Amino acid sequence: MADFSSSKALVRRFYDELDAAPEAEIGRVLARFCAPDLLWRGMHPFYLQSGPEAVAETFWIPFRRALRPIQRRMDVFMAGANHIDGGATEWVTSMGHLMGLFDADWLGIPHSRKMAFLRYVEFHRVEDGRIMETALWCDILAVMQQVGLNPLPLQTGAAFITPGPRTHDGLMFGPQDPAESQKTLDLIHRMIDDLHGSAMGSSQEELARTWHEDMIWFGPAGIGATYTIPRYEEQHQGPFSRHLDVSGVGHLCRFAEGNYGGFFGWPNLTMRPLGGFMGLPASDKRVEMRVVDIYRRAGDRLAENWIFIDIPYFLFQQGVDVLDRMAQIVRR
Repeated sequence: MADFSSSKALVRRFYDELDAAPEAEIGRVLARFCAPDLLWRGMHPFYLQSGPEAVAETFWIPFRRALRPIQRRMDVFMAGANHIDGGATEWVTSMGHLMGLFDADWLGIPHSRKMAFLRYVEFHRVEDGRIMETALWCDILAVMQQVGLNPLPLQTGAAFITPGPRTHDGLMFGPQDPAESQKTLDLIHRMIDDLHGSAMGSSQEELARTWHEDMIWFGPAGIGATYTIPRYEEQHQGPFSRHLDVSGVGHLCRFAEGNYGGFFGWPNLTMRPLGGFMGLPASDKRVEMRVVDIYRRAGDRLAENWIFIDIPYFLFQQGVDVLDRMAQIVRR
């Protein structure tokens, strides 16, 4: 059986120490577990950072000043060899929420003095007992929604605190059956091939080849979640394919473990807005979309899908600074 236990144990120790560290220790915790030249990919407005100190100063210290104390509420934890580079690198992925009391403003979002949940997913490349590379997506727009701010048009899907797997079996701290992992990865490959073959607009019949009828698509704030193949096509895939001229780019990491799998790209897709998606006008400019997908397989179909999109960056490329727009709402 494939065994990624040492990499998993490293990331779990890292999370335990990071989440418990006082502000003055955050940088030192990062330095103990991460390479000096750590490559860190983050959403707008964080972008690429190099080294533990830059990551601490750019993301973790400001976030931890705003939400405290932190509880990391993981829903999925898995590891695997990266299909994209032929298994040359090993990655550990965590998905869930970071919860705390929102007691100070963050990114200009006014604090509520109430609980807040930051939805996140994180990919770590581990080598020789160190985290060499990290990609972190978090749902900034969802935090705005939690304090009653919505700087975007009404979304097509539902908005709520996103739950974890229906089966409650996503925390894979121990080894998993490699045959089951391969089944999951093969199914993800087939689903991706169907999407690319249909220019990101699979029919309901095509979707049914790889998805359960009662599939759940947990999209990011600004788009929202949807349930069942027909409503997914109506509330997300239809508007997406009709209003965006999409081209695939690829992934930097893709793997599966047990019944779960996922990927990220930087970017995954490029597209030319045709007008109407998320209330945006048409444009001649091609823009990037950076995406994470996490999947749960049930039998021979995909049952649940958690999606993270750097929507602030997607909008910023089109001249919409969602953080500035939110600040204008707050000042009114």
